[in-house]
Amino acid sequence: MIILEYEKICNEILECDKKIRYVAVYDFGELYEKTKSGLKNYLSKEETELSLSQAVYRWSTRKKTADKIGKPIFAFAKYEKIYRITISISGAGLILISTELEIDIMETIEKILKIRDKYSQ
Repeated sequence: MIILEYEKICNEILECDKKIRYVAVYDFGELYEKTKSGLKNYLSKEETELSLSQAVYRWSTRKKTADKIGKPIFAFAKYEKIYRITISISGAGLILISTELEIDIMETIEKILKIRDKYSQ
């Protein structure tokens, strides 16, 4: 996957639902991110990178049980202000998405998985 595709992935995911606030692709220690125009991020870039490094660790622990319960597809958490979705992308990479709470979360995750799959072939 090349850098241009990371940018395309971020753009397509951000555009697939108006309630998506932020998208990042974290791969090979690099962060590619995009925030919805006109919004301010809740976390600084440093806080986002720390959070992503923790997400990478959590994802690696999920993969340890894959032979018993299957590969992890996505994880999401609800916070007081946002939903946060984590999805794997080729190799050890992750896509991190934050959305508003007023969203059909499962429908949005399905849209995001289709975009991810388009670029993971």
